[in-house]
Amino acid sequence: MSLYDIAKAILRPLTASFFAARVSGADRVPSSGPIVVAANHRSYLDPLLLGAWFPRTIHYMAKQELFRIAGLSWLIKQWHAFPVERDRADLGSIRRALRILKDGGVVGIFPEGTRNVDGEAKARGGAVLLAATAGCPLVPVALVNTQNAVRRLRASKVEVRIGAPMMLQGSGRKPTKTEIDQWTAALTGAIEALAAR
Repeated sequence: MSLYDIAKAILRPLTASFFAARVSGADRVPSSGPIVVAANHRSYLDPLLLGAWFPRTIHYMAKQELFRIAGLSWLIKQWHAFPVERDRADLGSIRRALRILKDGGVVGIFPEGTRNVDGEAKARGGAVLLAATAGCPLVPVALVNTQNAVRRLRASKVEVRIGAPMMLQGSGRKPTKTEIDQWTAALTGAIEALAAR
């Protein structure tokens, strides 16, 4: 059993107890095959909560700066995170993500690229680019009330709401910029609809 599996087994009951965490829509997740998971990002807890409650193992694309922090780097690698440079087209990270997808794995991305505490940050096109290039489903996820979890504990009622997989029309090839913009807007709309439910 990997450290990821052990952490998941501990985090589920722990977050259910402290934050009243629960998941909905887990039955929508394909049980096998490649998928890209895209979630909103309001809290440092988001990767832990998403990983704990999502039914499959996620390999996270995480900002490179986190891997320069002693101790944290080792921990997030155990959580199957790998670094990405956010301010340029990081071809090495994209290739790594595509390899994971080719092997039937799950890649997780927070499209806003950073914590979006006030909800004003705009999603970037990385998630849809990966899903389109790999020709695999894109699963939207809304993480609800995670920004309040640490301060309010039991009053937070944190939810992981998983949406229906999206298949991007014409996927399996390099998409155009117009397509990326359209699909990113559709993804943002799907996450916002889940959060508002």
